[in-house]
Parts: sequence; structure tokens; C-alpha cells
Amino acid sequence: LFRSDGDSILFREHSTHVVTWAQRFLFRPDQLETPVGQLSGGEQARILIAELMRQPADILLLDEPTNDLDIASLDVLEESLLELPGALVLVTHDRFLLDSICDQVIGFNGQGGTTYYADYEQWLADIDGQGQGIISEEKRYEKQKKRKQQKKATGKLSYMDQREYDSIEGKILSAEEEVDRLQSVMDSSETASDSQKLEAAWKELQTAKELVEKLYERWEELEGKRNAR
Repeated sequence: LFRSDGDSILFREHSTHVVTWAQRFLFRPDQLETPVGQLSGGEQARILIAELMRQPADILLLDEPTNDLDIASLDVLEESLLELPGALVLVTHDRFLLDSICDQVIGFNGQGGTTYYADYEQWLADIDGQGQGIISEEKRYEKQKKRKQQKKATGKLSYMDQREYDSIEGKILSAEEEVDRLQSVMDSSETASDSQKLEAAWKELQTAKELVEKLYERWEELEGKRNAR
């Protein structure tokens, strides 16, 4: 899987055992002798990320790095980029990655020019005429400080957990609306007078209620992770 001299990998001038390095990218020790061609697409992507992180560089340029990555690879990518000691230039449409990784955003100002922003939200506000385009050193410092604190926090959500957390409230609302709709179907005279329709509607309603319950449980689980320290 990984090119190394003997049993060790050189990473940032420190020697790391190849098994430890492989596990960092979610590989089992028994996979080390597996030909790359026999691995899944996601596993091959994680090998590329591992090799990329080993390259000595003061600046790293990435163009749409989240394209075609599976969930595990997205998490590995985020964690690796957060640990990057040098500068990172990231070209992406992925807002979640921007929010979790970047402390500066270069955005088009709508007049043919570009401006530095503290984050994606500041750029949007400026486009709408509500914000101040130039990023202040104080705000930049605060964002960098916050990002470092998040890296140390044990309760920080992973990349995909954050995406799920940001969307789960909408999913709950949609699921509850479906429960209301199915309850109306159950209560209708047309359904009540037909035993087969009534049974089918009841089963659908129970399934919908179970989904709402599972979504609430998942929401509480994500909240717990998010607030953990």
C-alpha cells in the first residue's frame, strides 16, 4: 500500500511505523500487502491522501479535492488538511469543507475583482451589500485561534457528521409533515371504509413515526458529540 524504507514512514522529519501510518488512514495491518488494484475506490483515494501528506511542501494547492470521495475518505481528508503545517490553497464548491478548513476566503466581489474575506458568510454578506469586504487582521487571528481550539476539542464533529447535523433538522420537519399527511389519510372516510387501505395506511404511518423517532435520536447523538469536551 505505502512506499517506505523498511518498517517506517518518514513524516515531518519523524519516523512513524508503517502500520501506525496505515491505521491513521483507516487501513488494517492485514491490508498492507494488498495490491492497490484490488482496493476499493475510496481506499485508493485514502492512499493518495496519505502520499500527499508525506510530500514536503510549504504550500499545498487542491482543486475540488472532495469530488468522488466516500464518507471515510472525506473524514480522513479533513483531518489531514487540519494538521497541515504549511499554507493551503483550496479551490472548491464544498461549503462544508470551506467552513471547517479555511481561515481566509478569496471571493469575487461582483465587479470583476477579488477580495479577502474571513469566511464564506462574510463573502455572501458583502455580495448582498451588507458586509465589509476587507478581512481585518483581528478577525483573521480569531478565526485561526478558533480553528486550533476546534482541532483540540474531543467533541468536534467529523466532516460528514457536521454535514448531517446541519441538515437533520430539515429532515425531521419533513418526516413530521409526512406523519401528519399519513394521519390525515388514516382519518379519511375513504380509507376508514376500506380495510385493505386502512391496513396499508397504518403500516406506512408506523414506519413514518419510527423514522421521526430515529432522526430525533440521531440528532441527540450528534448534539452530544458536538457539546462534548
